[in-house]
Amino acid sequence: MSHQGYVATPPYSQAQAGMGGYPPGYGGVPSQPLYGHYGALPQLFPAAAPGALKSPVSSSSGAPPLPCSAQFSPGGQQNGPPPQRFPPPAVSAPPMSSYGQPPQSPYHSPPSPASAPAEQLTTQLGAMQISGYGPGPMQSSQSPTSSAPQPSFQSPPPTMGHASLGPPTPQMASPTMAAGPAMGAMATGPPMGMSGALSSPPLPSSGGFQQPSGPPGQHGFPQQQGPYGGPMAAPQPGFPGAFPGGPAQMAGPPQKKLDPDSIPSTTQVIEDDRARRGGQVYTTNLRGQVPPLVTTDFVVQDQGHASPRFMRCTAYTFPCTADLAKQCQVPLAAIITPFATIPKNETPLYLVNHGETGPLRCNRCKAYMCPFMQFIDGGRRYQCGFCTCVNEVPAFYFQHLDHMGRRVDFYERPELSLGSYEFIATLDYCKNNKPPSPPAFIFMIDVSYSNIKSGLVKLLCEELKTLLDKLPREEGAESSAIRVGFVTYNKILHFYNVKSTLAQPQMMVVSDVAEMFVPLLDGFLVNFQESRSVINNLLDQIPDMFAVTNESETVFAPVIQAGMEALKAADCSGKLFIFHSSLPTAEAPGKLKNRDDRKLVNTDKEKTLFQPQKRIYEQLSKECVSNSCCVDLFLFPSQYVDVATLGEVPLHTGGSVYKYNNFQVQVDGDHFLSDLRKDVEKPIGFDAIMRVRTSTGFRATDFFGAIYMNNTTDVEMAAVDCNKAMTVEFKHDDTLSEDPGALIQCALLYTTISGQRRLRIHNLGLNCSSQLADLYKSCETDALINFFAKSAYHTMLNQPLKNVREVLVKQAAHMLACYRKHCASPSAVSQLILPDAMKVFPVYLNSLMKSPALVGSVELSTDDRAFHRLTVAGMGVEETQALFYPRLIPLHSMDVGSEAVPAPVRCSEERLSDGGLFLLENGRQLLLWLGQACPPDLIQSIFNVPSFAHVSTEVISLPKLDNPHSKKLHSIIESIAGQRPYSMKLLVVKQKDRTEMLFRQHLVEDKGVHGGASYMDFLCYVHREIRQLLT
Repeated sequence: MSHQGYVATPPYSQAQAGMGGYPPGYGGVPSQPLYGHYGALPQLFPAAAPGALKSPVSSSSGAPPLPCSAQFSPGGQQNGPPPQRFPPPAVSAPPMSSYGQPPQSPYHSPPSPASAPAEQLTTQLGAMQISGYGPGPMQSSQSPTSSAPQPSFQSPPPTMGHASLGPPTPQMASPTMAAGPAMGAMATGPPMGMSGALSSPPLPSSGGFQQPSGPPGQHGFPQQQGPYGGPMAAPQPGFPGAFPGGPAQMAGPPQKKLDPDSIPSTTQVIEDDRARRGGQVYTTNLRGQVPPLVTTDFVVQDQGHASPRFMRCTAYTFPCTADLAKQCQVPLAAIITPFATIPKNETPLYLVNHGETGPLRCNRCKAYMCPFMQFIDGGRRYQCGFCTCVNEVPAFYFQHLDHMGRRVDFYERPELSLGSYEFIATLDYCKNNKPPSPPAFIFMIDVSYSNIKSGLVKLLCEELKTLLDKLPREEGAESSAIRVGFVTYNKILHFYNVKSTLAQPQMMVVSDVAEMFVPLLDGFLVNFQESRSVINNLLDQIPDMFAVTNESETVFAPVIQAGMEALKAADCSGKLFIFHSSLPTAEAPGKLKNRDDRKLVNTDKEKTLFQPQKRIYEQLSKECVSNSCCVDLFLFPSQYVDVATLGEVPLHTGGSVYKYNNFQVQVDGDHFLSDLRKDVEKPIGFDAIMRVRTSTGFRATDFFGAIYMNNTTDVEMAAVDCNKAMTVEFKHDDTLSEDPGALIQCALLYTTISGQRRLRIHNLGLNCSSQLADLYKSCETDALINFFAKSAYHTMLNQPLKNVREVLVKQAAHMLACYRKHCASPSAVSQLILPDAMKVFPVYLNSLMKSPALVGSVELSTDDRAFHRLTVAGMGVEETQALFYPRLIPLHSMDVGSEAVPAPVRCSEERLSDGGLFLLENGRQLLLWLGQACPPDLIQSIFNVPSFAHVSTEVISLPKLDNPHSKKLHSIIESIAGQRPYSMKLLVVKQKDRTEMLFRQHLVEDKGVHGGASYMDFLCYVHREIRQLLT
């Protein structure tokens, strides 16, 4: 059975003179090209003017031209393209800059009026064909010689013969549409089978992809380190820039900018999902159903499977056999956020207490009681859904079954009817079989010269006086059970006794950092409410004590060692908040040297820049995890600090790294304090261990995240918070069958902030199928990109970046080629056909390839690249989605009366306009871009200054003014800030200002500022790879 997904035909589907054996003048212009948006029925537009010639493309491999020189015979004529279906552009598109050069700025020129039909066709020559997704019959394309419409549905197109290299026969198969059965993303989604593949003359089969002739070294994809390494060299021959249209010039081929609306749009996919599923209740009563996208607002009602807030999968239908999985190469993985925040309008997790007997578990596989257990023998026994072992039901748990074989108390027991719930754990689940103590927070402040001089220490001490009142507490508790302690350090460490009975705090100094010990136990970790006056006294004194310090050297490893030893001595779990400024160069364990060598970039040794320098930090990670000591690191560097090494312990203990380059209190103070407040106040569990169990036939094999693995099955985290997600990959070890499906149970054992030991259980059931079409239909692009990012960032420690990038492209091409071969309707190999559920996967993958960690550019600091790599390690699906495809929100046209955030536009420079005001956010940064022709009244109402020239890029916050535009903008920024786990510093960027580079590097559909292809070029490159696989 054939299925059809997103169809696009790139320019090389048309034969070109001198390429593929098609002679000049072959073929004609179809009378009525077919246009339409995805999701909408196609409409017919007027025919082109007779004899209108198309300007040929210089590309040989996809929608945008690649930098190879193309030579055509003079006087030749471009072969007429097949009918195309995509939205006609409202303005004539600007010329394209040569690949690898910084993009031109198309938004500087005013828009021109709409093109005439003939010009539209010229503009869109070779642009990709978009097939409709909407339900209902599709209109087939018109034959060049007929004006009558074809029947609505036709059989798949006949196989077209290879081009003859001899004299041509002047005939061409009439383009037909292939209609397959409906294949929507899910039951509620639009069918995708009705999207027809429009045929076009295929390339000859000899050797797959054909390169046009040209000077040596000019063929194929760009020459650079790896497919997307550093920036390209100078413009390449045979690649023209602007061309006004008109008769075809074959020798120096004219090039019109391809219509970017003709390729799949991420913003459109997001809007479509919101329109279809936004605001609805998503009930989890069906196995293997695909949830709404992470960008859609919806309410979850748990009815037996875990909420997508806790677990999302790369595919919700697994292939039945390992051979099928190997054939398609779609990674089978789950992204698990066990502590995800539950919105106020959803039911919090139920807590189940079975007393001293503890939670019920399968005797063989140790899976916990859940909805997948089947009760038999009148309720006296149950069969495990994971390993099929039959277990006895304990007397206290016995209950009769109803006429459907379900327990009478089914709806009264959360563990039988819900996908997620918690058990109170017994002493068997506690260390040394005794209840844990409440955890502790230790604040460790670097008081070296740079932190004192910048004002950081004073700012932090002032903030802690109020912040400690907001320590996390159990629901309903009057105060937090968390204890606090304080350490300051430079080359030596100072511990403080803040016992409530003291009038003044006492300092104890440890100068022997080689043999670290904690000089006091009683009075170091205290309850803030009881010792408030002593602690406030200490926080007042610290900035003055070190005000005249000249000490610039610091230690680092001994600081972590000291904090861990203190928690160990107090026999409790906890977290260290370390505020550090510089490379630890003082003589001590863990001393580091500056190894920042940009000459290693794009060499095989580049990976060493991201590996920790010293084994002591790996050992420290292991000890911290075993002693339940989590580390959060706040860095304030003014130069290289080796983030790759300093971030090692936070990464493996479930902690976070924050970084503020060249910290200034006036500029970065609010940003830092906001991050600190969120970090201290967020929900958290300590001393966590997680096990992922699966039903027979597959198992969890690889784990990525801010985690520590001591063996192959147990995921250990000194602490786990609401923002930390682990990505788990699954592999087959046997055949899966369709009836029971594939079942996953994630069990997290942890200590609450009040010191109670609990088990949090998440269960999810997936479908299994022997049809690859079912797998592709159930894929989730956002989860796939999370998996690819984490696995690539993990691999880059051991492989050259060039190899990592190549593997990413090859696997993506393999996934899409397999879909094309096994699931799509037969059609010309020159067409790009994408699965509906993965049609925007290429834009995300290209963005990942251009990310700081993978791009391989000497212009980016090593620390920034390592920091990016560390932060992505713990990200969930929602965060990676925003990071790899930022939101670009137009503000100049916003409806000030509406409460909604304006719909974002595509993340490309072409969407900007001289008179526009745009807000870009990616979950980590907030950039406000201001066009040079922005209306003065808008500037006045937002910035409170009269014109563009008066706007300062130094401002860190916008004034709150009493007008609709200002109020609306502030509400948008607050809305975005509320959705994101990290605080975002606002940066104002003016058009043509030097700061614009910072903004442009986030426009992921354009060429990368630091290297890397545009979305259009990348789509071509992937298509070329697919064609090589298919031929």
